[in-house]
Amino acid sequence: MAILITGGCGFIGSHTCLEMMSAGYDIVVMDNYYNSDPIALERVRALAGRDFPFYECDIRDADGLRNIFEHHTIDAVIHFAGLKAVGESVQKPLEYYDNNVGGTVTLCEVMAEYGCKRMIFSSSATVYGMGNPSPLLETYPTGAVTNPYGRTKYVIEEILKDLCVSDPEWSVVLLRYFNPIGAHESGQIGENPNGIPNNLMPYVSQVAIGKRPFLSVFGDDYDTPDGTGVRDYIHVVDLAKGHVKATDYALENAGAEVFNLGTGKGTSVLDLVKTFEKVNGVPVPYKVVARRAGDIATCYSDPTKAKEVLHWVAEKDLEDMCRDTWKWQSQNPDGFC
Repeated sequence: MAILITGGCGFIGSHTCLEMMSAGYDIVVMDNYYNSDPIALERVRALAGRDFPFYECDIRDADGLRNIFEHHTIDAVIHFAGLKAVGESVQKPLEYYDNNVGGTVTLCEVMAEYGCKRMIFSSSATVYGMGNPSPLLETYPTGAVTNPYGRTKYVIEEILKDLCVSDPEWSVVLLRYFNPIGAHESGQIGENPNGIPNNLMPYVSQVAIGKRPFLSVFGDDYDTPDGTGVRDYIHVVDLAKGHVKATDYALENAGAEVFNLGTGKGTSVLDLVKTFEKVNGVPVPYKVVARRAGDIATCYSDPTKAKEVLHWVAEKDLEDMCRDTWKWQSQNPDGFC
């Protein structure tokens, strides 16, 4: 009896592996190392003081998946595996549809073969598109997304909902993330982007440690308190604990449910930069540049449903996120290398 975690070697996946074990779950982990490093799982094992089976496998590899299900009794799957860079998805849409959508279909088919019909899916607030006001509610319309990455998340959500309608034995929890940042408080695991970071916090920390000369702030003329974009940043450990609660729920309930995982609070780019500098005592030089196409002024969650149904709330604040990010970055200036 175990929980299979696909993409378990990645940023959110590795933290979730640790929190799942801390909660008493047995886990089986798979990853194809496309955007992750095996050292992350070595550190997870050390932090947990427990071992777990690992398989190097792609979610599109049906026979590889069958091998896992043949050797383990899997109760549920936490599904992280997927390509996730917005810009890259515009350049390589077929790869994103093949991997994210096609891989999820293959995974569900193999799960059904072995009678495993419980999934916690790593979705994203990007499915809300640009037309909904914040705070974003799970009942708001979805699908008006502006890039192939976001569309894969939306399409997968719809596939999984249809699956639950077709077979009432399925239980699917769709978790819409907002902006995960931070790292484990030990500084042993954290976000380890390849090349130039796509997200704000790893870029901030790389500027702080001297790997990059300055942060580009994309626009300071938005309708926000300081003119910079406002987002809902959530500590990755809080996010990982949300997966524990979602797994608890999926094991006891059927059907499809959607939950926002965020703090419910908006933080501007400059608020984050100033907090990072204050908490860690390091400067973060920045320059204001032109807005990016497709960016919106404000995006943050209403996480009330997760609190009421999953009994989950985000506990860590922005200072915790900045402190833990810097501990990870300063202890691992070149990531897991």
